[in-house]
Amino acid sequence: MKPTELELPIVLAPLAGGSAAVPLAVAVSEAGGLGFLAAGYLTAGDVRAQVETFRARSNRPFGVNVFAPPAGPPEPYEAFVASLLDEEARAGVALGEPRSDDDDWAAKLDVLAELAPPVVSFAFGCPAASVLERLQAAGSATWVTVTTPAEAGQAEAAGARALVVQGAEAGGHRAAFDDRGEEPYGLLALLQLVGAATDLPLVAAGGIATGRGVAGALAAGADAAQIGTAFLRCPEAGTSEVHRAAIASAAPTALTRAFSGKLARGVVNRFMREHADAPSAYPEIHHVTSPLRKAARASGDPDLVNLWAGQAHALAVAEPAGDVARRLAAEAREAASRLARRLGS
Repeated sequence: MKPTELELPIVLAPLAGGSAAVPLAVAVSEAGGLGFLAAGYLTAGDVRAQVETFRARSNRPFGVNVFAPPAGPPEPYEAFVASLLDEEARAGVALGEPRSDDDDWAAKLDVLAELAPPVVSFAFGCPAASVLERLQAAGSATWVTVTTPAEAGQAEAAGARALVVQGAEAGGHRAAFDDRGEEPYGLLALLQLVGAATDLPLVAAGGIATGRGVAGALAAGADAAQIGTAFLRCPEAGTSEVHRAAIASAAPTALTRAFSGKLARGVVNRFMREHADAPSAYPEIHHVTSPLRKAARASGDPDLVNLWAGQAHALAVAEPAGDVARRLAAEAREAASRLARRLGS
């Protein structure tokens, strides 16, 4: 499926972790956008169950997002883990064990090749051409999330059918193949650079929270806008109460490795400030802090949990996801008409 084939140019960002929910994906797809299921952190069996549940509730198109395995060895993380012992005592829960894994990569690919969702997207790396070819032969369009022009070129060479272009404004984890590289690109600059180098369809991601933002992304060359944070306050989302409150605030965001060892954008809190020296060690640090984050969500402690959010998070509203998708599209049409009048056409 191509982004241009969507009734509405709205793609639900795959919200791996606590905010992911099948009802949210269903609501966005039923409204005419493209709902996404997040396979990250799930087993292959869980992914199968989510796909089957979606199909039992809707016959609309949808996508499944998969994390590519870590590309290289982690930076040393032992000293950082030791520095979290005070957090362990404060929360009253034991730290998790640091370990490396591939997030059930091969088994998930087997399930997706069998079930053939309309779209399979990837983050954290570009799969081998053989992986993309296998999924495409099964009937899935393959989209790869990129954060630099070089990554876009690599994904196109591997055979991706569309590129999700993620700017630095985006909430949650950076999708970078290697996030220890250059300074992150903002969305507008990246869209222009990637659009000048490829004819592949582009899906813009990062800081888009209004119809004006959608129209701006389309004007800059995108075929659709991928939106996550603007859906986090919807009743269909699995967002925790402490996270919903942070999204509704005007608090600033920043990039951090503190919670997972991988760069991610969230609302600034004490944990981020006090552990800004976290190494690049994903998923090792993710597993270490997982019990802390789980306890903080349960207790409502905003200073110990990852409050992933894009830079425009304060614009998110608490309304049904289908209404959000339709409103964004309507606002985008109005903004496009205003632009056309301004340009004299």
